[in-house]
Amino acid sequence: MLDNTDAGILNELSKNSRITMKELGEKVHLTGQAAASRVAKLEDNGVIEGYTIQVNQVKLGCFIHAFITIIIQSTYHQPYLTFIKTQKQYIIHNHKISGDGCYLLECKFPSNEVLDEFLGDLNKHANYKLSIVINSASINT
Repeated sequence: MLDNTDAGILNELSKNSRITMKELGEKVHLTGQAAASRVAKLEDNGVIEGYTIQVNQVKLGCFIHAFITIIIQSTYHQPYLTFIKTQKQYIIHNHKISGDGCYLLECKFPSNEVLDEFLGDLNKHANYKLSIVINSASINT
């Protein structure tokens, strides 16, 4: 069970995982050493599974951000899963979901032409519904 201090630590680390333990401690009213001990405990207990970076895909040349709901009529999904493994350069996440589809793909593409080619190849393995991101806003800021 997390207390308010642990929740504060997780909140601060989600904003900036590169924060020093001294800075983190100041934000949650602990010493740097106490903050480091709390973080280590959260890691040991599996609450913190790892640290990531946020990459600006547009600056890497990927201008199209898409969510694709994958619909597979049969229970045999292996052809789709095999196809997805060959497309790692475009895929951010492949979530198995319930609801309207079987999977939800989050993808980035450098152009409409590349997206169109991807969708043509995808359609050999599954049906889909495409949603293009127009704008995004972080809720953590």
